[in-house]
Amino acid sequence: MSLSDIAITRLKGVGPAAADKLARLGLHNLEDVLFHLPFRYEDRTRITPIGSLRPETGVVIEGEVMAADVVFGRRRSLLCKVADGTGMVTLRFYHFSAAQKNNLERGRRIRVYGEPRPGAAGLEFYHPEYQVGTSLPPLEKALTPVYPTTDGVSQKTLRNLTGQALHYLNSHPPQELIPGQLLDQSGLPSLAQALSKLHNPRPDDPVSMLLDGQHPAVQRLVMEEMVAHQLGMLQKRAGQKALLAPRLQADGLFQALTDNLPFALTGAQQRVIGELLADMGQPHPMLRLVQGDVGSGKTLVAAAAALAAIESGYQVALMAPTELLAEQHRDNFRQWLTPLGIEVHWLAGSLGVKARRETNAALAEGRAQIVVGTHALFQDAVQFHRLGLTIIDEQHRFGVQQRLALREKGRFDTSRGVQVPHQLVLTATPIPRTLAMSVYGDLDTSVIDEMPPGRKPIDTLVLPEGRRPQVIERINDACRGGTQAYWVCTLIEESEELQAQAAEAAFEELQAALPDLKVELVHGRMKAREKAERMARFSRGEAQLLVATTVIEVGVDVPNATLMVMENAERLGLAQLHQLRGRVGRGGEQSYCLLLYKHPLSQTGKRRLAVMRDTTDGFVIAEEDLKLRGPGEWLGTRQTGDLAFRIADLMRDEALMEPARHVADDLLRQYPALVEPLLRRWLKGGEHYADI
Repeated sequence: MSLSDIAITRLKGVGPAAADKLARLGLHNLEDVLFHLPFRYEDRTRITPIGSLRPETGVVIEGEVMAADVVFGRRRSLLCKVADGTGMVTLRFYHFSAAQKNNLERGRRIRVYGEPRPGAAGLEFYHPEYQVGTSLPPLEKALTPVYPTTDGVSQKTLRNLTGQALHYLNSHPPQELIPGQLLDQSGLPSLAQALSKLHNPRPDDPVSMLLDGQHPAVQRLVMEEMVAHQLGMLQKRAGQKALLAPRLQADGLFQALTDNLPFALTGAQQRVIGELLADMGQPHPMLRLVQGDVGSGKTLVAAAAALAAIESGYQVALMAPTELLAEQHRDNFRQWLTPLGIEVHWLAGSLGVKARRETNAALAEGRAQIVVGTHALFQDAVQFHRLGLTIIDEQHRFGVQQRLALREKGRFDTSRGVQVPHQLVLTATPIPRTLAMSVYGDLDTSVIDEMPPGRKPIDTLVLPEGRRPQVIERINDACRGGTQAYWVCTLIEESEELQAQAAEAAFEELQAALPDLKVELVHGRMKAREKAERMARFSRGEAQLLVATTVIEVGVDVPNATLMVMENAERLGLAQLHQLRGRVGRGGEQSYCLLLYKHPLSQTGKRRLAVMRDTTDGFVIAEEDLKLRGPGEWLGTRQTGDLAFRIADLMRDEALMEPARHVADDLLRQYPALVEPLLRRWLKGGEHYADI
């Protein structure tokens, strides 16, 4: 019998009610308990003299209660003075009972655990754990683990259950699911030894190595977890590739399109188009992610794929996360495809009932060859006659089920098996390699790493808010010289209403300061039609300055715009700063981005602005952004699914990602019977988190 076969209810103190609470933490059996690891440790193995206390360091002190009094200030509190001969310290309780006060009588021995912090009476412990009595229990012999918990499950409960589970560990060691010949175990402990060490480290163990992930016990588990995640990706990819897809062949339409373009494709665009056509010519679904920095020409690459599908008699659906971006794609596709006799249909939330009904009918009957839209595309009323290719732009902004819903619209049974559309995913947000291997490991990746000829790098300047008058004068000079400019107002983590107010205030200020210029205003509170009209006027050159919130992050292409000013630039993450900056520099003229900041700047703010000033390379910026924000926040709403590693850390353990991929490949090929147990141990069904 293995640990995973022993229900958690076998442990003392776990009845049905407790089992339900523990299930919220994913704890159902003894293996779950042992793989529920501490996120920090407390040292309760030694007593620290009061005279040696340092702020915000967890310690045990022991002494004598000198006084315990209720004091009244802004809040009523119980203050207890404790002395040990080396000094005196205060315990402060805002929530207390009369019995608690009476128990803390003068002269009693007390042992306290907590973190002292500077307070009104010097160093103070706020609501610390304590024991009072003439004979206090022995000190802990090992470091005290602190576990992730949930409502109704205390640290004491988790420590007790883990202690019981560790007794089973010797007689029921967990199965080693990665054979030794696949895993370089030199210097690494066994799984049982690693679990024992992490739950029960000795006082002389290097806690910093345990917490920093450098200890061999942590590395042993990190490697296994990463292998499990890679296996989930590989298995999902194999499942996708086992499906059928239509063979799509290009037959001249894209060549006809490029013959009429006023520019030549870059070598990178030609290479990526070749990769797409090779994939779509196979009888199994293409699963390809195309990364390309702002302005690298991803949309034209997508058009090549779309034309191959249309020439082969299939329909194409292109979905973007915002109506603004979807409109930009629609307009580009109409400009390119209308001369070829192909009508580009449109489906978005703002579309009227009659127009929506007509588009749905054209799609269902097969008269519509290509449709561009937003989330409206995956609604039940939308049915395709013969969907052969789905294109998803900035797909990390969509939920897993939304992407699957679009793919399923092209799914049908054939005599040879299930057929689904090919899938092309676009992103203008360069994805750090570590994250790409972890989140998009089931996709083939293409990178458009070349900008169109004639593009000049954008010069970026970082300026304090006090330089605002000079910045406004610079806008005036630039616009009167014949170019256009953006003024972006940033108020992240605020309501759309506040963002609109900030933009309106800047609009009024700039109108007054620049009376000779035509200034337009765009923000998220406007109706879609009004917003589109104002942006269109700016695009046509009827306005010289566009004041906007971050709604212009994507989907705005005005080659004549050569200057962008961002207020409060320190508020934004690097990825968003880079996306916004990409709105300029789209023509042949030298362009500039001015980042205005307010004092005081945090260290993170300084680093962000320095990165923006020093590089325009999207991949360098993405790597720095990942370091600053971490993977969870980098992915925004985490709609890619559950990326939460239990032990591994994408940044800290980056060097293990590649070896884990190789181990996963070998395990899948040589030891297939071990794959499912490994996935169950680590992913708990989460192997489907990155379905695309």
